[in-house]
Amino acid sequence: MKAEELVWGAGIFLILYLSWRVVQPMVTPIFFGLVLAYAAYPLQRRLSERLDRRRAALTISLLALVLGGALTSELVMISVQVLASFYTNVVRLFNWAVTLPLPGEVLNFIQNLRSQLIPRIADYISQGAFSLPWYLLQFFAFFLTFYYSLVYGEEIAAQIRSLLPEKNRELGEEILASVNKTLSALVRAWLLLNVAKGILMTVGFVIFNVSDLYTAIVAGFLTFVFSFVPLFEGWMIWLAAAIYFAINGAYFHAIGIALYGFILVSPMPDYTIRPMLVARDAQLDETLVFIGMVGGTWAMGLKGLIIGPIVLNVLLVLLKEWKRLTGSSHRPSQAPQGPSSRPPG
Repeated sequence: MKAEELVWGAGIFLILYLSWRVVQPMVTPIFFGLVLAYAAYPLQRRLSERLDRRRAALTISLLALVLGGALTSELVMISVQVLASFYTNVVRLFNWAVTLPLPGEVLNFIQNLRSQLIPRIADYISQGAFSLPWYLLQFFAFFLTFYYSLVYGEEIAAQIRSLLPEKNRELGEEILASVNKTLSALVRAWLLLNVAKGILMTVGFVIFNVSDLYTAIVAGFLTFVFSFVPLFEGWMIWLAAAIYFAINGAYFHAIGIALYGFILVSPMPDYTIRPMLVARDAQLDETLVFIGMVGGTWAMGLKGLIIGPIVLNVLLVLLKEWKRLTGSSHRPSQAPQGPSSRPPG
């Protein structure tokens, strides 16, 4: 009997391991597909009242696909321009440095650095270009996850609840409630902060005379939209403006828009204002949310920005349950006292 159990256990472990190896390359797009489907599910429910679930999900998914495709195209164009400008400026910087009247040792160091750094930058840019099919495949996985999560959202929630053990069902419901509360707070904070980022970027473009009012409004809108894209956030917009000023010799304007964007747009507000908004909505400690975001991002990449606070909130629920159990087990039991055997008086 034990041999049979060992064989079954080994088989299950092997299947789980192979399944993880299959899913692992797509974990990030699947994760963000689930998160954004969770954020869009209220809209899905409203549309389902007029359309059926599949048509409502298809409408939302196609809208996301069109918007995502347009943003991806714009993002690729901006990224190509920024990378090409960066590479050109690095080459110019080294060519200018070797013409300076410097000691021979310093010139040799600069030439060696140029011979090693410039080819690496070129390789990095070429690798990013050849990785485009992989990014498209990840986007396809994200789209499918987003669509089917909207269609079968109720079934997924019911299946998760059905997996809760009957013995600790109350604790499982409390954990699910804490996850839902924290995730809702993260989504609301994400939306509110992104709106503020877009407005601040428009104001920044006007203050530093980056462009006219119309272009500044477009920059603010792109900041709002890019802030929903992990990794890119809104820093690409103010970085493009800073590079534009630097290329044209307006170094004080470049430093000014860079500091303004770094402090008020991204990434500083993501780790200061966002934890405060999440802590207020989820009724958590701000320090705990900050540690969850920073530590989660450090440990798990972009996914950790959302997973970190949720995990720490679940940990608090488990610690409270453990404290309740240990407190009840260590509490001395008071047995009912019977009548005294001593005679009165």
